[in-house]
Amino acid sequence: MTEIKDNDREIHLFRMRLTAVVGFVFICFALLVARFVWLQVVKHSQYMAQAEDNRIAIVPVVPNRGLIVDRNGVVLARNYSAYTLEITPSKLEANLESVIDELAKLVEIEPKDRKRFKRLLEESKSFSGVPLRTRLTDDEVARFTAQRFRFPGVEVQARLFRQYPLGEVASHVIGYIGRINSAESKVLEESEDATNYSGTDHIGKEGLEKSYEKQLHGQTGYEQVERSAGGRAIRTLSRTAATPGSNLILSIDIELQKVIEEAFGDFRGALVAIEPETGDVLAYVSRPGFDPNLFVDGIDSANWNELNTSLDRPLMNRPLSGIYPPGSTFKPYMALAALELGKRRPEWGFSDPGFFTLGGHRFNDDKKGGHGYIDMYRSIVVSCDTYYYQLGNEMGIDAIANFMKPFGFGQITGIDLEHEKMGILPSQEWKRDRFKKNRAAQKWVGGDTISISIGNGFNSYTPIQMAHAIATLANNGVIMKPHLVKIMEDGATRARTLTVAKESGRIPLKQENIDTIKRAMVGVTSDQSGTGYQAFRNAGYTVGGKTGTAQVVGLRGGKYNAAATPERLRDNALFTAFAPADKPRIAIAVVVENAGFGAAIAAPIVRKALDFYLLGKRPGDKTKVPVPQEDANVLPVEAPAGVSSDFKPGGETPGNKE
Repeated sequence: MTEIKDNDREIHLFRMRLTAVVGFVFICFALLVARFVWLQVVKHSQYMAQAEDNRIAIVPVVPNRGLIVDRNGVVLARNYSAYTLEITPSKLEANLESVIDELAKLVEIEPKDRKRFKRLLEESKSFSGVPLRTRLTDDEVARFTAQRFRFPGVEVQARLFRQYPLGEVASHVIGYIGRINSAESKVLEESEDATNYSGTDHIGKEGLEKSYEKQLHGQTGYEQVERSAGGRAIRTLSRTAATPGSNLILSIDIELQKVIEEAFGDFRGALVAIEPETGDVLAYVSRPGFDPNLFVDGIDSANWNELNTSLDRPLMNRPLSGIYPPGSTFKPYMALAALELGKRRPEWGFSDPGFFTLGGHRFNDDKKGGHGYIDMYRSIVVSCDTYYYQLGNEMGIDAIANFMKPFGFGQITGIDLEHEKMGILPSQEWKRDRFKKNRAAQKWVGGDTISISIGNGFNSYTPIQMAHAIATLANNGVIMKPHLVKIMEDGATRARTLTVAKESGRIPLKQENIDTIKRAMVGVTSDQSGTGYQAFRNAGYTVGGKTGTAQVVGLRGGKYNAAATPERLRDNALFTAFAPADKPRIAIAVVVENAGFGAAIAAPIVRKALDFYLLGKRPGDKTKVPVPQEDANVLPVEAPAGVSSDFKPGGETPGNKE
């Protein structure tokens, strides 16, 4: 039987369905319109800003690092531009090693480059570029650029590099820069300079590069750059220029520095030369040195191990952190103290027996039978120990310490380098503090003072302190702060500012007493009996000087024999000087490690330095200077070891020659 359709009912259902569909479409359209209004009207400003952020990037403009030049304008640290191949790990789409292997087909990548990259990668953040190769050639840049589409996350960047054109010369003064590690990055992020280091990869690590980092770095600028959808820069919309770092004009005379470093030869040690009137450090030598260029890109493991494990310790900044007993170079200050404190008159003297006895202990001079009749002048000229044994015993340790302190012994000089050591200016209070856990060792005994009086025992000072002291003496007690940077030149305006414009203070000394000591020190180099006479014979200028020799290890009652002593346990040689004597232009302190007699090794180095600085004369021959017989230094059984201040006091031993 045929079913009759209900047309009205189907039409009704159709209309309902159509109405539902139309309603649904209307609702969807309404939602789209609402969303459109929400995005285009209500949220217009917000999304417009986000779109602009995607289109426009804020790119830091790294400032040019300031130059470092010597007092005559010779460039010691400069910048140059070069291309670097950098990898940003977070942007890589393939395995890192495979990417590097593929890059090696376009650009030469050596094993040392891979090792350095891995080390830098550990110190860097995954979203920052890490250099794989630096100083790319134009051909290498062209080859990579042609294949760049294959290497997302790899870029060639133009970077400024630091260069030290003189290499090892004055390396401990200049220091070096290196890549910012994770610890330094954390410190920067928490500091006020965080934004100023945006885009900066390197920071000062040592020397003046570190202590003047803020001034050398400059002020970072910014560019607004329009980018394509692929992230490539299209054009620069605006630019805030970077302010270059300040230039450092040093007090160093780099030619004098070269002469002195060459004069050291293979010896280890330190020398500091200061202009007494200004405090300008004219030469600052630490031997051996190192090539700071090795550190700029990240030093490789082979060079690092060689520098770090060498027995010669080339990375040690000896003038700043080497601690040495001053030996007989301490005697002129002892004599000056005696005059100022009324313990001696210049003409007072006695017949030197060659020894001094205290409490049953015999302290010997190096010259058996003594030096004959000794007054203050001859005590310095021939370096008579016995004179100072007696003097030190009469003065007492605290009077000695109080007099020496204003000269800078055992005090921070404030030179513009970091990590300066204080040294040891011994006193009864110092000994009590030093041996807190050993009550028996706290007591100051007479033998301690005897050794101190000739510059040994607990006495331990840095070469910069010794140079500062002799410069202050040469300057008649006027104290000038020693400094390596003479002038700061503003990177933008080129305005210049003196770093040390005035004196730091004055030691109240009688000029007649200073003159007495200076005359005796001139006698050291001009009197035929003087310990420094042979080194300065026919010098062509007058020199005030003092030789010194200090033991590295105690003799324990034995007699010193240099030939039978291992090289690194031999005596240190010292010499301090100022010239010309009537109006000093330069004051010098030198310590030559394990070199023996001060007059044989240390004084000739100073002679070459003074010949160049005062006469413009460079060393022209290798002739050895005749060696005079010099004075003895009595030390405790366990004397300070060369550069260590951690030692124990002991009894007295016979002296040895300078």
